[in-house]
This record gives sequence, C-alpha cells and structure tokens, in this order.
Amino acid sequence: MNTRLTTPLNNNESSVLDLKPFSHIDMLIKHVLPAANRMIISRGETVHYYKDDVRQCFLLIQGSVALHRRGDGIVLNSECAPFILGVSSQFSSEHLYVRALETAEIARVSLESFNQIVSQHDLWEHFSKLLIYTASRVYEHCAQISQMSAYDIIRFQLVELMQEPDAIRQNTTAAAYIKSRTYLSRSGIMRILAELRTGKYITMERGVLLEIHHLPRKY
Repeated sequence: MNTRLTTPLNNNESSVLDLKPFSHIDMLIKHVLPAANRMIISRGETVHYYKDDVRQCFLLIQGSVALHRRGDGIVLNSECAPFILGVSSQFSSEHLYVRALETAEIARVSLESFNQIVSQHDLWEHFSKLLIYTASRVYEHCAQISQMSAYDIIRFQLVELMQEPDAIRQNTTAAAYIKSRTYLSRSGIMRILAELRTGKYITMERGVLLEIHHLPRKY
C-alpha cells in the first residue's frame, strides 16, 4: 500500500444523510398518500416522471431507489424510504429516471396534485425541509466528486456504500457501486480497492464491501 495513505477516517463522519428530516417527510406522505396510486416495483425496474404526458412524482414508502441521468445512466442520488422523488426538480426531469435498488413500494401521484395538497394543508414548512435536504444531498455528491483525486472519490463512495441498507450493500459489488456513480475507470477503481483491501483498511468478500476499518484521508 502506498506510504502516503495517512490519517484514518472516522467511520461516524457526518454527512447530509445524517440530517434526513424523517418527521417532515412522513407528514407529507401522510397527506398525499390518499391521492396516490400504490405499486410494487422489483429490483432493477425503472419508473419515469411522465405518464401519458402528465408530470408525476413518487412517494417512496418501502425500499430503496436510485436517481439516474438519462444518456450515461450515472447515479445522481440514492435514497431509502421514506422519501419523495420528483418534487425538487419540477421544471427539468425529462433527463432523469428512477430505478429500484431492491423490491420497493412506491405511490405515484401527479405533480399538480402534490402541489395542491401542500397548498391546501399548509405543508410548506415540511416541504421546505424536504427540498433543503434533497438539494444538500445532490450538492454534497457533486462537491465530493468534482476536482477530487480518484482516491478521494472512491473514499467518499465507500462511506456512502456503508450507509446503504444491507439488502443493497450485500448485493452490489463495491466496484459496480462506485462505477455507476462516477466517471472513473473500472481498472482504476479495482486497483485502489485492492490496495485498500491488502492494507486491511477495508474488508471485502467476492467484491462486496463488508466493513470499513478506517480510510486514510490522503493517498
């Protein structure tokens, strides 16, 4: 392992994910759910924000999903229930789609209906908390992967992976997870993961990340 690997990472290092506004999201779902159509989507299944030319949003009731960009399929964000997708990008969503990371229950409702319910029930504070969290998550992701070294990006993505539910982490190789969220080459990702594993900074089995012992801040 490169001798420049120094300064361990505290595995409890905070992130925006730690500040998820659960109570506010639950309140929004409680009011909107009666107007929505519930459905089960299987792992790998995709849903889109337009249905019959009507803009939709989704209440994530159970499970986990990822938000992908059309064209290159890169993952912009991933979230576990409870969450609401499609309400923070109301003017630009044709280039996005949602894919289930595991069997999930969602509820589809038109964006117009969602906005009307928020207005009718004066849910603006709850809505603002959701928007702040969503924007912060996307900003954190973009800030972490822009103008960073390959190692810094991989380090950040490994921490993100460890925060995913076991159902996702145990069924996704670390290399595949990182590749889907970055522009790094697979060979470069595999090389750094191998070095981290050899140095006993992480534990992996058949490519699946089992544990982070500590991650150096510098490479």
